[in-house]
Amino acid sequence: MSWFASLKIGTKFNIMLSAILVALFLTAAFFVYQRERSLINRLAVDNARSIARQIIETRDYMSSVVKGEPEHNYNLVPQVVATNVAKRLTKDSKYYVRQVSLRYRNPDNRPDPFETEQLKIFAKGKVAETYGVVQTGKEPLFRYMLVMRAEKSCLECHGRFEDAPAFVRARFPRGHFSYNYKIGEVIGAVSVSIPLADLYHEAGTNLKLDLTYRGLTFCLILLLMAFLMRRTIIDPIRQVSDSITRVTATGAFGDRIPPRPRDEIGDLVAAFNEMMEELDRKTRQQAESEDRYRNVLEMAQSAIVTFLADGKLVIINRKAEELFGLPKGELLGASIYGFIEDGEKVRDGIEEHLRSGAGGMVGETTRHAVRGVRGTVTEVEMALSLSRSDHNPLFTAILREVNGGRH
Repeated sequence: MSWFASLKIGTKFNIMLSAILVALFLTAAFFVYQRERSLINRLAVDNARSIARQIIETRDYMSSVVKGEPEHNYNLVPQVVATNVAKRLTKDSKYYVRQVSLRYRNPDNRPDPFETEQLKIFAKGKVAETYGVVQTGKEPLFRYMLVMRAEKSCLECHGRFEDAPAFVRARFPRGHFSYNYKIGEVIGAVSVSIPLADLYHEAGTNLKLDLTYRGLTFCLILLLMAFLMRRTIIDPIRQVSDSITRVTATGAFGDRIPPRPRDEIGDLVAAFNEMMEELDRKTRQQAESEDRYRNVLEMAQSAIVTFLADGKLVIINRKAEELFGLPKGELLGASIYGFIEDGEKVRDGIEEHLRSGAGGMVGETTRHAVRGVRGTVTEVEMALSLSRSDHNPLFTAILREVNGGRH
């Protein structure tokens, strides 16, 4: 994730917000699909149940009112009437409806494996209907089956052979399984089938529209939130970052950011401006202090130098230039120990002071001989003090010439 950590905050925000919205979009799409599918399944069950009940009611009604008419008109046989009603009800629809029975008389109307299994379950009296998605053939189908039971009127044709009408006995001989039904016995079921692809087509269409609208909504939300986030958070933070970069590059503390409402970002901007004010004030004070210190150094009647523990000179006044016989530009970085004749003794004293924290000529006034670059030797009294800058010890020496000490 190092690549992500190195991205700008605006890019990080857009990536995270996009990931959250995509996750929400996919979650919403899943639940919408489940809802649409559940709704379509429920409608399919309700429609299939309604069709099946109409067929069974039609069959039962015809069985109760038709007497000798079928003998002269076969189309008035209750089962034939129910079959034709089913065809009319499902004409131009995706539903395929038929009546099936384990005692089928027409080989072309034998029940398929699913229907056979359900008819056996119906025969045990455990359930009266069943439905679900079944893989039959090349594509899955939504299947529904509603049980049909023998009524008293059914036994007029399918009871005892002796009691059946003449046209029935002529069509089905004695011993045929069309006879000897009992009241309440399962005689078959109405079977309804519909291809799953057709069943979900409407749900799929609605899902696409719904997802399109949701996708557009999420995109608008993403753009709006990105715009607001950039205006309210990212741009102010970038202003602070740019200002800090300029201060680091130029060392100037005059940069200010326009004030904002006092929220968290406004507090950050206000704190930054206050910090710049304080740094600017302290910088001016330090510059003024350094100017005063420099003026004091230059006005001093004695040589004054500041050097590191290794002897390298970092501050030299005009009198020190005269004492050492070199201009300031050449003295800076040179070692003071090279100008003092007993410089090694001074070095050892300073190192001892750094180790023990006492002695080593620090805080004392000692006499030494200073040799300039032209060979002139000057007797001086050296007052040595210690200070620290950035944790580095700095030693300041005031070198006052002893009267008549130069030769």
